[in-house]
Amino acid sequence: MQRRRVRPRRVTVMRLLLTIAVGTVFLVALLAVQVSRSSSYSSSSSPGAYKLPKRHEIGYGSWRSEHKWVQETVPPQLSKASAAHHQWDSTSQETTEEFEKLWKPPSDRGFVPCTKPSSSYSPPGESRGYLLVSTNGGLNQMRAGISDMVAVVRIINATLVIPKLDKSSFWQDSSNFSDVFDEDHFIHSLANDVKIVKKLPKELAASTKIVKYFKSWSGVEYYQDEISRLWNDNKVIRAAKSDSRLANNNLSSEIQKLRCRVFYESLRFAPSIEALGKLLVERMRSYGPFIALHLRFEKDILAFSGCTYGFSPHEANELTKIRENTPYWKVKDIDPMQQRSKGHCPLTPKEVGIFLSALGYPSSTPIYIAAGDIYGGDSHMADLQSQFPILMSKEKLASAEELDPFRPYASQMAALDYIVSVESDVFVSSYLGNMARAVEGHRRFLGHRKTITPDRKSLVHLIDKIDRGSLKEGKKLSNMILEAHKGRQGSPRKRKGPISGTRGKERFRSEEAFYENPLPDCLCRSESDDTTGHHHLVTT
Repeated sequence: MQRRRVRPRRVTVMRLLLTIAVGTVFLVALLAVQVSRSSSYSSSSSPGAYKLPKRHEIGYGSWRSEHKWVQETVPPQLSKASAAHHQWDSTSQETTEEFEKLWKPPSDRGFVPCTKPSSSYSPPGESRGYLLVSTNGGLNQMRAGISDMVAVVRIINATLVIPKLDKSSFWQDSSNFSDVFDEDHFIHSLANDVKIVKKLPKELAASTKIVKYFKSWSGVEYYQDEISRLWNDNKVIRAAKSDSRLANNNLSSEIQKLRCRVFYESLRFAPSIEALGKLLVERMRSYGPFIALHLRFEKDILAFSGCTYGFSPHEANELTKIRENTPYWKVKDIDPMQQRSKGHCPLTPKEVGIFLSALGYPSSTPIYIAAGDIYGGDSHMADLQSQFPILMSKEKLASAEELDPFRPYASQMAALDYIVSVESDVFVSSYLGNMARAVEGHRRFLGHRKTITPDRKSLVHLIDKIDRGSLKEGKKLSNMILEAHKGRQGSPRKRKGPISGTRGKERFRSEEAFYENPLPDCLCRSESDDTTGHHHLVTT
């Protein structure tokens, strides 16, 4: 039987149809991939999707599971830098153990915040008068003072008028309370503790106000006896200063917990500061786990402390004149060599670089500089910059448009640094000033986040040996510094008392500040009940 031949024309048509079908399938697949990419890009880069990670997602824990950089939304000036330095991933880590040594926080040993008042805690009673507060110092000195004054108001049965921020200090900052803090949150969050008003009633605005300098580091008895007596003849008292007016220790549990509630919870920064602060944190996290370095190498502290060692004659003279011409800085004659040898000077940027390298942090470590204007600028930053090229700051991370509203105000700029410092994976301070103490305490309160406190006295002696040529940077130096700082990483411990043998004000001054370490007053150990699985707090 003879087969029928397929006509050539029909074959041509079939081939054409088959080609069209294959092409259609390929085109549909290609479009699907492009739509998926477009959808993914829009969801990750749109403003609505740009959220600060939750607390359990932040820091060492998340990076331990994925050792890689994640590109985030950054201002245009950062896009190239981010791409160039996103290299710290699993291939750049020798071992997970080494990574953990650098970034893993110390064990919190089960300590958690316990600031809620007891069941017997009563709401504020009838007010006997109004307390006006004139704060003094920089941002964190004012925050501590305000927190103490809230406790004082509770003790003396007063109504607090929103405090006046210091406008006459070295920084000449004209910010009002509501410019720096969330005023409404402050008032409402403390409604069950004290009465707070934004201003004096009209009938008392022109009344006589007694001005009182409360005694430093005073106990409850001083306020209950000496200060409360003033209400017999006055309706308004003005506290001329707010810093260190309440003792660090030996106060009732309720008062100590109130101080913590104010400092760590009620004194929330203004919404605009909080928003930009969180944005800075996210942008730093685009580089991976990072160090926040409070580089206290600014003109005011160098002049105040007399730390002019290593400066040019012109710089040393400038700093000395600032100290001599600042009337409220009482100590004028200071030996810079002696200050440094005792560890009373801020570490220089070069010394910080040596310190971090000795601890094992590689040159690719991202570092956020939490500071104002570094004295001497690039000339003093060159050594640190050469060792750690990824030096970032609020000025680099934020666009001019984002930062300009805050630039004229030192306290608002400091608040941005504070937010990034508290949220960093590791915090290091070159000098133990008010900000360093406040950040350390806050990080302890939030779970004992890794906080390295340099032993400046031992470090400068080692660095002097390097300068003399009797010691070289390397394994030996690294081992010495690591050994000296094993117990200076922010592990839980009780607040230190006064130095033995000190008396009077020096005794109080030698104590560890209350807000530097809120344990045991505001941190309790959480233990699980083996039989029920429930948790309860155990005070220590």
